[in-house]
Amino acid sequence: MAREAQIEKELEQNHPDLVEPLRTARIAYDKEDFAEAIRLLREITAKSPDYDVALRRLGASLVRVGKRPEGLAFCERAVTLNRSAENLSTLAYCLVADQSANEHRADYERALQLLQECRGKPLGNDLSDLALTAQVALALNNQGEFSAVNASLARDYPQEMVTHYFRAIEAALGEHWLRAEKEIRRAEKLGLSQEAVQKFLSSGVHSRALWSRAALATAVTLGLWSGGLALLFGLGFVLSKLTLRQAQPADAVAAVTSSEKLIRKLYRVVLNVAGVYYYISLPVVLVLVIGIVAVILYVFLMIGRIPIKLMLVLGIGAIFTIIAMIKSLFIRVKPSDPGRALPRAEAEGLWQLAEEVAESVGTRPIDEIRITPGTELAVYERGTWRQKLRNEAHRILILGTGVLSGFKQNEFRCVLAHEYGHFSHRDTAGGDIAMRVQNDMLKFYSAMREAGQATFMNAAFHFLRIYNFIFRRISHGATRLQEILADRVAAQIYGAPAFEGGLTHVIRRSLEFEATANEEIKQSIEAHRPLQNLYELPAPQGSKVATELEKALNRETSEDDTHPSPRDRFRLVTRLQEPSCPPRPGEVWELFNNPEAIRGEMVALIEKRVAPHRERRGGANAADADAT
Repeated sequence: MAREAQIEKELEQNHPDLVEPLRTARIAYDKEDFAEAIRLLREITAKSPDYDVALRRLGASLVRVGKRPEGLAFCERAVTLNRSAENLSTLAYCLVADQSANEHRADYERALQLLQECRGKPLGNDLSDLALTAQVALALNNQGEFSAVNASLARDYPQEMVTHYFRAIEAALGEHWLRAEKEIRRAEKLGLSQEAVQKFLSSGVHSRALWSRAALATAVTLGLWSGGLALLFGLGFVLSKLTLRQAQPADAVAAVTSSEKLIRKLYRVVLNVAGVYYYISLPVVLVLVIGIVAVILYVFLMIGRIPIKLMLVLGIGAIFTIIAMIKSLFIRVKPSDPGRALPRAEAEGLWQLAEEVAESVGTRPIDEIRITPGTELAVYERGTWRQKLRNEAHRILILGTGVLSGFKQNEFRCVLAHEYGHFSHRDTAGGDIAMRVQNDMLKFYSAMREAGQATFMNAAFHFLRIYNFIFRRISHGATRLQEILADRVAAQIYGAPAFEGGLTHVIRRSLEFEATANEEIKQSIEAHRPLQNLYELPAPQGSKVATELEKALNRETSEDDTHPSPRDRFRLVTRLQEPSCPPRPGEVWELFNNPEAIRGEMVALIEKRVAPHRERRGGANAADADAT
C-alpha cells in the first residue's frame, strides 16, 4: 500500500483526474473483477497513452481473462516506456501465465531474463518477484538460478511461507529428504494448504524421509555404540600400561600403594561398565542383524530381482541368531564345585596350616577344602553378592592331588598366602558381572555354533569376537594387577625365595603330571589294562619337560595373560628376601592322615573316566579283527 500511495502521488502531479479511476481499477483487480478493471484502465490509457502503470495493469488484466496477445502487447509497451522492476516482472508473469514450460520454453526463458534484470532494479527483490523467479527457474530446471533465488528468499524473507515452500522443493531435488519434510511442514504452519503439503509429501518425500530418519538414527546409534567400544578398549589399554608402570617402582614393603588402590578402583568401575555395556549392546546387535537383512532385501528390490534362496538363508540365519541371543540370556547353567570336599578328619594338619596362614595374612580362614585329581590350586567364594559384599561368603580352596607330590610345606604355605591375598584384597568378592558376561558370551557363541551361524557373514559373530577381545583385555589386565598384589602379600610374610620355589613347583608339577598322566592313560588304553597310580609314577625323563618349564618361567607377559609371567612375578618381589615367619620343614603330604587313600581315590576317579575309551578302543580292534 505504501507503493500504491507513491504511485498515486506521482500520478496526481500530472493527471489528478486519473487517480480515483486508477485506485478503483486496482481494487477491482484485487477482487478479480477483471472486466471492471479493464474498462477503467482503457479509459485511463485513452487519456494518457504513455502512462506505463496503467498499461502494465491493463495488460495483466487482459491476460487474466484470456486475451493473452493483446495483454502482452500492452505489457511490452509498458516495458518499452519504462524498464522498471514492476513492468519487467509483470511482463514476465504474463509470458508464463497458464503456459507450459515444455510447450513455451522460449517464453519461459525470456521471462527468466526479465526477472533477472528486474532483480538488479530498485524494488526488484520483492517477495512476489523472487517467488515468480524461483517458479520459472524450477520449470526450466535451472538449478543454479533456483538456488540463488532461494538464498535471497531465505535472507530477505525468512518467515514467509513461500520461502520454506521453495526450500522444501530445493531440498527434495538434492535428495535431502529430512530437510525437505521439515521445510514443507514449516510452510504449512505459515499458511500453505494441507492439500499441497500432502501432495508434496506423498510424492515420495515422506517415505524417503522415514528411511533417512531410520538410517540417521541407525548411524548415530552405531557411531555412539562403536565409540563406546573404542573407549572401553582405550581405557583397558591405558589401565594395563598404568598397572605395569606402577608395579615397576612400587614399594614392595607396602601391601598396596595409593596408586595401585586407585588403579584397582578404576579397573573395577571399567570392568562393571564393560559388563553392563555388553547387555546394552545386545539390542543394537539384534537391530544390526535384522537391519543387514532388510538392507540387502531393499537393494535387491531396487535392482528388481530378489534371490529367494539367498534371502531365505539370510532370514533363517537372522532368526537363529536372535534365538541364540535370547537363549544365552535366559538359560542358566547350574554351577558345580570341582572335586569333593576334604573333611578336617582326613587332613587335620592341612587345615591347621591353612588357618595359620590365614592368621599370618590377617584374613578369615577358608571354610572348605576340595580335593581334585589334577594340579589345580585356587580359591573362590560361594554365596550371594550380599554375602560377598559383607565378607560372609563361603571360602573354598581347590587343591589338586597332582600338585602335592614333592611340595614343601614352606613353599606351599607361601602359595596359600598368595591365595589368601585374593581374599584379603576382596578380589573374590567382586567380578560377578564379569563372570556372568563371560558365561553369557560363551553360551551365545555355543548356541550360534550349534545353529551353524558362527560364520564370517554373521554380524553377531563378529560382535562376539570383538567384544570378547575388548573384555578379555580389560578383565585380564585387572587380574594381572590382582596377582601382583597377592604375590606381594605372600612374599612379605614368607619371603621371595619361598614364593619363587612354590610357584616354580606348581608350574613344574603341572607340566610333569600332564605328561605322565597322558602317557600312562595312552598305554593303559592300548594295553587294555587299568591305570597305575599316576601320583607315584616317576617324572618323565628327558629335556622336553625341562625345556617347557624353562620356557614357561622366562616367557614375556602378554596382554592376553591373566597372570604376569613368572619371570616378572619373581622380579617384582625380589626385594622381599627376608620372611617375617620362620621356615617350616616337611612336605604337604605329611599333613594328610592317609595320603595313599586319597591318591588311590583320585586314580579310581580318573580310571572311571578312562574306562569307556578303553572299551571303545577294544571294540574297534575286535571289529578290525573280524573284518580281517
